[in-house]
Amino acid sequence: MADTLAGYEAVVELTRGGIVECIHFGAVAVVDSAGHLLTSLGDPELVTFPRSSMKPLQALPFVEDGGPEHFGLTEEELSILCASHRGTDAHVRVLRSIHAKVGLQESDLQCGVHWPSDKATASAMHERGEEPTPYRHNCSGKHSGMLAQALLHDYPKETYLSMDNPVQQCILKTVAEMCGMEQEDMPVGIDGCSAPVFAMPLYNFALAMARLADPNGLGDVRAAACKKISHAMMAYPEMVAGPGAFDSVLMTVMQGKAVVKGGAEGYQMISLMPGACGKGSPGIGVAIKISDGDSNRRGTYTLSVALLKALGFEAEMTSDSFRNFNTAVLRNWRGLEIGEIRIARPIEITKTW
Repeated sequence: MADTLAGYEAVVELTRGGIVECIHFGAVAVVDSAGHLLTSLGDPELVTFPRSSMKPLQALPFVEDGGPEHFGLTEEELSILCASHRGTDAHVRVLRSIHAKVGLQESDLQCGVHWPSDKATASAMHERGEEPTPYRHNCSGKHSGMLAQALLHDYPKETYLSMDNPVQQCILKTVAEMCGMEQEDMPVGIDGCSAPVFAMPLYNFALAMARLADPNGLGDVRAAACKKISHAMMAYPEMVAGPGAFDSVLMTVMQGKAVVKGGAEGYQMISLMPGACGKGSPGIGVAIKISDGDSNRRGTYTLSVALLKALGFEAEMTSDSFRNFNTAVLRNWRGLEIGEIRIARPIEITKTW
């Protein structure tokens, strides 16, 4: 079998009967806040869309402009502005609180509607005969933040998703600055929730995530905003995703050492705080992209675990709380061991500390 694919390389293998039966191709960039590339798989310059992994950066202009303080938002409410939440009743409660404080209606949301990804919530709604509304959409927090930014500056809220709206222009400018890029070099696409999303090389997005964790040198206002977002997400990880979800569980296990945000089509970011990898370690950003979209996330989880182990988090990765995401053994429906899921090659990290 080929071990490369247009900027990707074989990163995760599944075996059956001792034979490699399935290969996930991927690309990775691990970058510190000074811009050093610590390791890569595939092409770190691969240009792709971070999708929902970009949400902390999309919330950054609102936080820089003092939006949370102006509207009296709590850390829990700030956390859900950066979320791909699972649509639980707890998530809806927080969204309603944000809308009451900001002066928004649920009908202002232009994210669309889908059933909650939290199975217990969806089942309870079916039993009640309750149909989903935009509050249950996983991106409704991000959209609430964009709408709040529009109201903060008296921008037209009806067109808050248009690239002609100052809300999106400000987000584009901020994302480009965090990634160390020019705005015109970032292709614009439309995300599943209808919001604009920008493409950039894996290296540049990993750099932005390292800067999110370690924003010294970005100016006092931006540094303070980055710290507020990181702290809110780590303080309220279940707002970022939900019960049992990878992002929420990993942030809980890492205990204030990492900001974690997944994205559609096999994207994953991990932002490691200064000192998390040992005394003197800088902020570190990890950007992962699985080429096939990784619909069940098995490639993403396996690769994330391997990278974190290589960065020194063996204890966290093998803890009981994280066991559902650290599975090397493949079993069938009877529980019989039928193969393994493993990294295609060892991962080595070049330390700069």
